[in-house]
Parts: sequence; C-alpha cells; structure tokens
Amino acid sequence: MQFLLPLFCVVAISEWALTAPEQVMIAATEQYSELVITWVTFESTSTSQVLYGLNGGPLSNVAYGSETEFVHKEGKKPLTRYIHRVNLTNLLPLTKYDYMCGSLANWSKLFTMRTLGDGTSPTTLAVFGDLGYKNGQSIYSLISEATNGTIDGVLHCGDIAYNLFNDGGRNGDDFLNAIEPISSKVPYMVAPGNHEWLHNFSDYQYRFSMPGNTFNGYYSWNVGSAHIISLTTEIYFFLWDGIDLIKQQYDWLVQDLQKATSKEQRAKYPWIITMAHHPMYCSTTDEDDCNHRDSVVRVGLPVIHQYGLESLFYEYGVDVALWGHEHIYERLWPVYDYKVMNGTNPYYNTPAPVHIISGAAGCREGRDLFTDHQPDWTAFISRDYGYSKMTIHNITHLSIDQISVSQNGTVIDTVTLIKDPPM
Repeated sequence: MQFLLPLFCVVAISEWALTAPEQVMIAATEQYSELVITWVTFESTSTSQVLYGLNGGPLSNVAYGSETEFVHKEGKKPLTRYIHRVNLTNLLPLTKYDYMCGSLANWSKLFTMRTLGDGTSPTTLAVFGDLGYKNGQSIYSLISEATNGTIDGVLHCGDIAYNLFNDGGRNGDDFLNAIEPISSKVPYMVAPGNHEWLHNFSDYQYRFSMPGNTFNGYYSWNVGSAHIISLTTEIYFFLWDGIDLIKQQYDWLVQDLQKATSKEQRAKYPWIITMAHHPMYCSTTDEDDCNHRDSVVRVGLPVIHQYGLESLFYEYGVDVALWGHEHIYERLWPVYDYKVMNGTNPYYNTPAPVHIISGAAGCREGRDLFTDHQPDWTAFISRDYGYSKMTIHNITHLSIDQISVSQNGTVIDTVTLIKDPPM
C-alpha cells in the first residue's frame, strides 16, 4: 500500500528545505575577539541569527546580522541565493564555542569552533590555492586537520571550487558544502584567483566575508605574531575598470605596510606575510606571467612599470609571500630582482622575501610540469598533490611544512625562518 503526502505537506517540506542554512563559514576580522559567521539559504528568512555558548554549555548568547540577495544569472536554471552574515563579538581567545545559525524558519545543526589566540599564541594555518570540487585531493586531509585541531585556520590563495560560478553557481554550492567541516570549525580566509573572474568576480564578492570594505579584494589582519596581508593580483590581468583598482590597492598597501612596520606594530607582529594568487616567480613550463622577467605582478604594468609589488615587499621587509596558480609546490630561496640571497644561513633574518607557491591542492586541471633544470632561486619543488602548513611559533620563529597528500600525509619539505626579536 502506498501513502501519499498531501500537497500542502510537500509544499511545506520544500519551503522548509529552502530556508535550511548551508555552506557555513567562519572568517576572522581585524579584532581577535570577533568572528563572522556566513551561510547560505535559498529563500529569504525573517532574521539572520547565531545562537552560541561555551563548548558543552547552553547556547545562551544570540547575535543578529543581515541578509543579502545574490541573483546568479548563469546556467540553464539561474538561482537566487541569500547570503547571511552575523558578527560575533567579545569572544574569548583560544576557546571552543558551540553554535547554531539560521532563523525561526530553520536552524543549522550544532557546530563547534575554536577562536584564534592573541599575539603571544602559536598559530598553524593551512595554506594552498587551486582547490576544486572535482579532484579536490586535499579536502579530506584538511577536514581531518580541522577536526583534530591541528590547524587554527586556512589561507586559500585563489581559484576556489573550479569554479564557484559553474552550473549557475551549483558547483560553488557543492564545494562550499564539501569544505563546511573545515570552514565551520576554523577561520577560512580567501584571496581571489583568475577562476573567480565571471561577472566581475561576483560569486567571490558575495559568498565570502573578509575584513575591510573592499568586496573581499584586499585586506589585512593579525594572528599570533604575524600581520597577514591578502591581495588581489587579478586586477593586473582583468582591466575592466582600467588601472583605478590597481592604484587603489597599491596605495592601500603602502599605507598598510607603513603601519605594519611602525615600531609599535613590529613589537607585536614582527612577521609580515602576504597571500595572493598569481606569483611573481615560478619554474613551470606553461608560460604564465611568473615565467617572465617582466612579470606585471613583480615589476608593474607594461611600459609604465608602475604598481609592481616586489619592490614594496622588499622595501618594507615582507618575510613570506604565499601564492597559488601554478599547480605545483615550489619554495624559493630569499630572492629580490632575480638576485638569490642564500648565504650561509639564508633563513635567519632573511634579506628578502621567501616565496612559497602552494597550488597543488587538487583540481580538475591536474598538476603542472616544471622545467628540467630549475633556476638558481628554486630551493625545493614537487608535483605531489598537497598543501602547506605554516606555524607562527612566536616573534622569532616561523616554520612551513609541505604535506604530500600523494604520499599519505608525508612532510616532503620543511623550512624554519628565524629572526632577532624586535628592538
């Protein structure tokens, strides 16, 4: 005997599902005591709320936020999504909180997150770019890291989902649901890549909630003993608005670096780390911008040679530059203007930035090839699928390990940077 649900029950269940929170993601802000919770529904809700409390206790706190409508016009069946954002304040450092997000119409399941520490706390961040939904080789390892508490956050250096906008954005939905066991536990910080390009990076702008007011394009924040700067290199290649955005970011970067190198800031956050998508050096064979000495990211726009990033990084003492785009892992010796600075102890008070390309997390395009004979500035290179783990130990020590997913989690490369305490 078959039992059929009345039509009104089917409609009610369907509407309930549309208000179910999904793609839950945490982002850090410019304050240690704050986090932003972002999620998606497919129907508008009356409120956007987060119920939260100390791990194992009642959800006795409530915070309210906002909802933004995002109409996706690509694909055979365009979808409207509602992006919800709630800012949690006055959080304790290095503390586990339980939380649920949603509205009176529908609630998420119970999640547990861990807040970041203050300036004296060691912090470990997973670092990678170019992680897709299809062939996302590193996803399960990263889920394990977040679940086991071996990472405190994520730096995703562009090319997210491959692509966020595919199939009317459904591929982006699938990817963000797949990484939810990571992004719901620890801050998931992003930079844009070339695969976010459609409609002026609209999927990227709407779906994430990074600090600042630049549509997630460029921003900075402090964690542990480090000042982290996220930049967009894509404005050098997608010149829809001319060079205005390049100039705006460059001017902002100068001001941010000036502040970061002040005596007061250096005492708290002596490590300066950048993250972006297109690197300025690489030894792959695919003739990208980084394969050329006149890389626009490195030296600036053609002819006028303005707004290049390398001279700024060098002038203000950037310690580590993190990149994606090339589907390999490559660690460089300290280098500036193609001059290798690998003396007796090149990672002690490094004279120039150490570049790390971590673009082999796994995507539908597979991995890149690299040249048979690497340039002098290459210290280590690998085609293994995997991701990097950067640990900011304290004000004098920072280490980076490369985790090979192809070799079941083996550490295939490690480097430790050491600097004298700030004066």
